[in-house]
Amino acid sequence: MQLLGDAALAIPVLGPAGSARTTAAVRALAEAIQHAGLADVVDVVPSPDRVTVCYNPAAGDRLDDLQASLAAIASEAPPRRHEQPATIHEIPVAYGGDAGPDLPEVCRACRLDRDTLIRRHTAGDYLVTAVGFTPGFAYLGGLDPSLTTPRRATPRTQVPAGSVGIGGAQTGVYPFASPGGWQIIGHTDVRFFNPEASWPALCRVGDRLRFVEAHGNADLPKPPLGRVKAADRASQPGLTVLSPGLMTTVQDLGRPGYRGCGVTPGGAADAVAAAVANLLVGNPPGTALLELTLAGPVLRCDRNLRVALTGATFPGLAGWRPLELTTGSTITLGHASRGCRGYLAIAGGIDVPTVLGSRSTHVAAGFGGFAGRPLQAGDRLPIGTPCTPATDPHWSLDPALLPLPAGPARLRLILPETAPAAAANGLGVAYRVSSQSDRMGLRLAGRPIEHRGDGISRAVLPGTVQLPPDGQPILLLADSQTIGGYPVLGHVASADLRLAAQLRPGDEVIFAAISRAEAHAAWQQQHGLLADLAERIEARWSHRLPPPLTS
Repeated sequence: MQLLGDAALAIPVLGPAGSARTTAAVRALAEAIQHAGLADVVDVVPSPDRVTVCYNPAAGDRLDDLQASLAAIASEAPPRRHEQPATIHEIPVAYGGDAGPDLPEVCRACRLDRDTLIRRHTAGDYLVTAVGFTPGFAYLGGLDPSLTTPRRATPRTQVPAGSVGIGGAQTGVYPFASPGGWQIIGHTDVRFFNPEASWPALCRVGDRLRFVEAHGNADLPKPPLGRVKAADRASQPGLTVLSPGLMTTVQDLGRPGYRGCGVTPGGAADAVAAAVANLLVGNPPGTALLELTLAGPVLRCDRNLRVALTGATFPGLAGWRPLELTTGSTITLGHASRGCRGYLAIAGGIDVPTVLGSRSTHVAAGFGGFAGRPLQAGDRLPIGTPCTPATDPHWSLDPALLPLPAGPARLRLILPETAPAAAANGLGVAYRVSSQSDRMGLRLAGRPIEHRGDGISRAVLPGTVQLPPDGQPILLLADSQTIGGYPVLGHVASADLRLAAQLRPGDEVIFAAISRAEAHAAWQQQHGLLADLAERIEARWSHRLPPPLTS
């Protein structure tokens, strides 16, 4: 069993990665762990040669017990799934033409005519060895070696959803429109991900997939449904977006439990600041609110509202205190003067539909939040009913309780148990945050770190520090992919993810080694502070005693 940071551990499965027997054992073990219902387990991620178990960092003092329970499950003989009939998904594909613009190039590279290439691509069944990278994306094993084709020299900025491609020795389907460097040979309208389903991914690890050439539109299934739209609640007064800001989305504390089908938990990148904002207006900590990035929105109150702003400092609104605003008031946040992400909570919460157990926006997959996208001018946000009455506005929290990064940010890094020699090269060195950073991750620029991996795709999570071929680290954040094949430098302590979320382009980062036990202690301390604030703020609402205040 291999410990990953302070929030996950991996159980390797013996056998060649991606083989039918290993894949069957991976699926059986993942299902056994899920069915066991262990209290501290929040997610289970099968991948080609292991099962990764994500647990609550608060369970750090119970980690030995969790490991013992998982070892007992792993030691039991799993069902021999490889002897059972596999689920086979037939995928009609329209090859070539506008649907497959790279098919002629692939034919030339493989020295095959069109019909032979299509015949070989549709000849056998492909084994699903993992689901991830994007929601519903199936990693497929079994491509005919004669079809191996280099990726495009210049990746496309946008590959249409449903595109069927070949990249190196891999083939697969893009579930969503996204950038991509694979050679596109065809298109399917089969929907690989449906957020309205109880299990949203079409494929599971161990399933098999078969491509079938479609001869005309009659052979293709009906087009997939569009993005999940927000319910029509415009008649309910709340907030109207006059200007959306740079990147303003609806978030809560995320949707755990779906990493196995490629859905990152997401949620507020600075979950602690988001929870405090909600507490300040009398909401439960996980209530849906707005996450603001660098440039805030302009909003109009369509009824009397209580709001609170935490996280990054925006000049247009006093932070860290509840404010009572009247109908017709305008909130103009401006540009953040410190930090990167602010959190604007509204008493009653933003009442958008729940998708897969959360109201958070998954921008890449286009679901959750408000119409599955960042806010736009003209959007009207429905607001729920406040849980508490109007408040005395003359109090605030001291923002120093949750300070923003100052100077080079020191992020504590848990090194792998078998730390590569190259890992030391990344410690104590200043890296600068690139302008290419977003909610998926911070791209860092500085001294390259050389490290070779085995190329096998495995589970990653927020806090994982990856090393791409150029050696410039990538620190994954809330919207990171669930599986990746880059080597891993280490994992940032969960307690420091709120600091990482507040770093902006140009800021500096220095990694410092920390033990797993120290990381668990830091998490306990942070959430002890949050629990104390919750108790004190609740007491303030009931007029028993004040929270830590600055007037």
